[in-house]
Amino acid sequence: MNLYAAFLKKQIRNYLFGSAVAVLAVGSLLLYSSLEISPVEYLRLILAIFVSFVIMTIVDISVFMSHIKPIHIALKERKPELVVLERAYLHSHQLPKKAVFRIMVPHLFGLSVPAFLITLWMIDTGLISLPYFYLGVAVAGALLVACMHALIEFFLTCSAIIPLIKEFRNRALELYNVDFSLEGKVFVAIRPKFIISCMLIGTFPLFLFIITLHIRMYNPSGNEMDNYWVWEGMVLLIGTSFSSIAAWLLTRSVQHPINELYQAMNNVKEGQLLQVQDEYSDEFSKLVAGFNMMVRGLQAQEQQNRQLLDSYFTTLAVALDARDPYTAGHSLRVAEYSVIIGQLAGLSGQTLDNLRKSALLHDIGKIGVRDSVLFKDGKLTDEEFDQIKSHPVQGENILRQIEPAEKMAPYLSGVRSHHERYDGKGYPDGLVGLSIPLYGRIIAVADAYDAMTSDRPYRKGMDHERALNILDQGKGSQWDPEFAGLFLSYLGKGKDYIINNEDEKIKADNSVSA
Repeated sequence: MNLYAAFLKKQIRNYLFGSAVAVLAVGSLLLYSSLEISPVEYLRLILAIFVSFVIMTIVDISVFMSHIKPIHIALKERKPELVVLERAYLHSHQLPKKAVFRIMVPHLFGLSVPAFLITLWMIDTGLISLPYFYLGVAVAGALLVACMHALIEFFLTCSAIIPLIKEFRNRALELYNVDFSLEGKVFVAIRPKFIISCMLIGTFPLFLFIITLHIRMYNPSGNEMDNYWVWEGMVLLIGTSFSSIAAWLLTRSVQHPINELYQAMNNVKEGQLLQVQDEYSDEFSKLVAGFNMMVRGLQAQEQQNRQLLDSYFTTLAVALDARDPYTAGHSLRVAEYSVIIGQLAGLSGQTLDNLRKSALLHDIGKIGVRDSVLFKDGKLTDEEFDQIKSHPVQGENILRQIEPAEKMAPYLSGVRSHHERYDGKGYPDGLVGLSIPLYGRIIAVADAYDAMTSDRPYRKGMDHERALNILDQGKGSQWDPEFAGLFLSYLGKGKDYIINNEDEKIKADNSVSA
């Protein structure tokens, strides 16, 4: 509750300061000093202002207490509920806007209506010798004073709510491990805030001067008042136009760097670590420099993470191959061959890197196959062969356990489908042709070539020419004819086989994300 008491104290001090500047100093000393009335009538007017000020204060305080009620509820409880803290957090952000409402509605009418009625009664009873015209001027002056007071109150409240916002956010983290954030929600946009503030600051002295001068020069029977109205209108038009243009220019100069930084932050959120060009000579240059420093740090971290992930994949592949000295290096070679085929097929960038990682881990599911089956010299039984055939699915399941899941997603299709056949006789899903994912069709060619040319406990590896002959015979039936043809051409055996059918190219491209 100490924070609540400090907040109330600051708000009362801000209110008194704003009232003193806007209502007493401006309203009483400047406006009424222009009146040519007796000292007794001055005292009566001051009394009218004082009574109206008391009424305004009572109305204002009642509205203010209703505005801060959610904050009071959240701060008085030792362990408030999360919904109470969130309501108070959001409500605190809205207090500056509510302060403007309080000044422009209950505050303004609580002052101007009683003052208008009391002054009207005094004029009717002869206690004050003023023309009724002055009441209209007084209402205009009250509106002007309220606008200035609202401006002061808005910015003072913006400063006063900062400790509240921090407190509610810290409590939510401490009690419920929930971090409050507006997530980009805007309660008061910069454009109207700057434009209204600049216009008030620029035109307030002008309006005040015209009102006081109008009172001093008022002569209901004089012809010079007509000329004065024309002059007054011109001055107001020029002054307001100048303030509007200045406010628009100032707003644009602030919004432009903010919009650029906001767009740059969206790029970072989407994974595009792009720096912002520094084209500013004011404090925004420091913001841009700080943002670019952050981006450079993220780029270095991203590079380090990428290297760690590459090492992780390579380590898994080497650890898998280490189970069998006869197949040592198999996964690394399959990855190398797959990249060659991918490059020949026109793959590049992230797509090619995902292919390499998928190839490195294509046999990761063999971890779940018993050594007695995996290293058996003789012919496998049907049950044992089913265990071998389960390794693509087991490999996919293993990768699905790695977090974050979205980082593993690009590699799942290649691991699961690298034993599918182009004619639909493969496993585990019996996919046919281009329905087999792109990575699976490429890895199948690379895996078959390395398996045929590598030594096994039960046989010696085939020679290069024989393996190529088998690939050449099996393209279009066991293996994708395009990728098998590209690999054969690269190795110097078989005819170049390039698919010219545009529809098949489109299907192949679409299968990258499968």
